[in-house]
Amino acid sequence: QVKLVESGGGTVQPGGSLRLSCQVSGLFFSSYVMRWYRQTPGKERELVAAITGSDASTKYADSVKGRFTITRDNAKNTAHLQMNNLKPEDTAVYYCNADLEVSGIGTGLDYWGQGAQVIVSS
Repeated sequence: QVKLVESGGGTVQPGGSLRLSCQVSGLFFSSYVMRWYRQTPGKERELVAAITGSDASTKYADSVKGRFTITRDNAKNTAHLQMNNLKPEDTAVYYCNADLEVSGIGTGLDYWGQGAQVIVSS
């Protein structure tokens, strides 16, 4: 049984920080690209960040570049999203995604976490 359990969401003031965590079980973690998406009502789902299993290379949405950092710990089967200098427009439900990786590319054979609410408000 594959499980992705997210934690670390909450409410924070603009300029503050949060750290999301995704605990993965039931799959060979290092064979999966880990991604964080976010979803706001009325907007399309947005890819925030990704990190490969092969070499831990990263990719970020332009809107979060320089503020967010995605990491993974293959020994603990966890991925994290460190979010600094948060802005009201970062408010969303954040979803962890594990996508089977072949030759450094995600295949779309993926699994999802339950979502973590992030609210940035003064």
